[in-house]
Amino acid sequence: MKEQKATLISVSTKTEEDLAWRAKEYVVADFEGFVEDVHRGPSRVCYEGDTEPAGTVRRNNRQWSGMSQEEAREIQEALNLAQPLMPADLGVNVFVEGIEDFSKLPKGSKLVFPSGAVLVVEDFNPPCTHMAEKIVSRCSTRSGDSLTSRRVLIEAKRKRGVVGVVDVPGKICRGDSIVMKRYKSPKLG
Repeated sequence: MKEQKATLISVSTKTEEDLAWRAKEYVVADFEGFVEDVHRGPSRVCYEGDTEPAGTVRRNNRQWSGMSQEEAREIQEALNLAQPLMPADLGVNVFVEGIEDFSKLPKGSKLVFPSGAVLVVEDFNPPCTHMAEKIVSRCSTRSGDSLTSRRVLIEAKRKRGVVGVVDVPGKICRGDSIVMKRYKSPKLG
């Protein structure tokens, strides 16, 4: 695995109470995900467009979601936004700086934190309508052109980051130095 360094800019959880993202100084990750997060648990229900039919209960491969500041800036520039995109706008648990093409991390890549906590990438995170509507409601363009959910979804495609599971429990703190180990399949034979 090829290693790369990054910094955790923000860590957040989303509660079932109001479905709002809350930035935290730290989160505790266990084998079911981030404590107090709505996505925590050993299983989840599939959504429309998932790998299994909508409503199917499956193993939870979305215990956490993450995105890079670099890709958020790319989306912001493509949309010509007057305001910076914030982690809460993008709906992610971990927001990192220092990993180019974060959304293209292959399955099996690992984010290793100083506490020993390890997050493993399972899949890319497609942009969702809720995220697009939040950006449209909060942001405006520098040119004054109207911003649409459809345009946000188009610009965020393949740049919304990744989702994954907790491989090793531990504490994950804002400002942590992360070692990212990009998965590379072994040569066979």
